[in-house]
Amino acid sequence: MIATISDPEHPIPLAELAVVSLQDISITPALPRSPSSPLRKVTVLLTPTITHCSLATVIGLGVRVRLEQALPPRFRVDVRLKEGSHSTADEVNKQLADKERVAAALENQTLMGVVGKMLETCR
Repeated sequence: MIATISDPEHPIPLAELAVVSLQDISITPALPRSPSSPLRKVTVLLTPTITHCSLATVIGLGVRVRLEQALPPRFRVDVRLKEGSHSTADEVNKQLADKERVAAALENQTLMGVVGKMLETCR
């Protein structure tokens, strides 16, 4: 579902670049106190190719958009950078977790053009 998303700079899938891998994806109950609830949380840990990747936030946004479009509404999506994989991982993770920032990014036509191009290989 996300392995074929293209890198924004190169026409190479994120899985081939080892930015996404199956071992870094987990699905857990969204409500830990109610494990029988149908709500689930999908967590994806991204590993940028270099520790100072300037497009880490864009890649994270692309993965988030793809999952939110493809998964049923009962899934909550959590996309973040793997600990120690990026020089500003805390800042990027904060942006990716902030619903208002993500919503603002989704309204940016230029940014959504880049994300749309990344997702063309998923269709």
